[in-house]
Amino acid sequence: MKIICVGRNYAKHIEELNNERPKDPVLFIKPDSAVLPDKNPLYLPPIANEFHYEVELVVKINKIGKFISQEFAHRYYDEIGLGIDITARDLQNELKSKGLPWEKAKAFHNSAVVSKHFIDKNRFEDLNNINFYLKKNGKIVQEGNTHQMLWKIDELIAYISKFFMLKKGDLIFTGTPEGVGKMDIDDEFTGFIENKEMFKIRVK
Repeated sequence: MKIICVGRNYAKHIEELNNERPKDPVLFIKPDSAVLPDKNPLYLPPIANEFHYEVELVVKINKIGKFISQEFAHRYYDEIGLGIDITARDLQNELKSKGLPWEKAKAFHNSAVVSKHFIDKNRFEDLNNINFYLKKNGKIVQEGNTHQMLWKIDELIAYISKFFMLKKGDLIFTGTPEGVGKMDIDDEFTGFIENKEMFKIRVK
């Protein structure tokens, strides 16, 4: 299992980080070791000084595919979950300034929170109108809706499959909306799709 992450898929998030709007989806990969085990607290590793939360809808792939046509992309997933792409922001900025890859800042141990439960996609009236949000210590800090995505789910699957073979169990993190911010010791994060709680974690 691998995690394929999509960067810069929400316009306002691009603006808040002063990034350039891409002409194609920005992709990077996290290994399976990046997944935070269920019910475990998040221990921030001594690799950076500032870690940011980025809440994202997560698509679980249900079969092998490559060079998938967009019109058939809907056949490659049945479930939608929620996650946090945890970023070592100061380390990422340092790597970006030197033109180096981001993996050390994005793919470290337990850098991916993934909801234990996923929701059948058929329970949503419109996959391009799904609300999700993240609470930090009980206060909403990020809110998004899939209609805000620059590239929708089926577009992403078609594009990603041109470069990486998708396999059953792979996860696609579809991008984060604006509102990313710092994680501190003893913070509690709770993620929701619509009004359904998908995960709760505490930072240690």
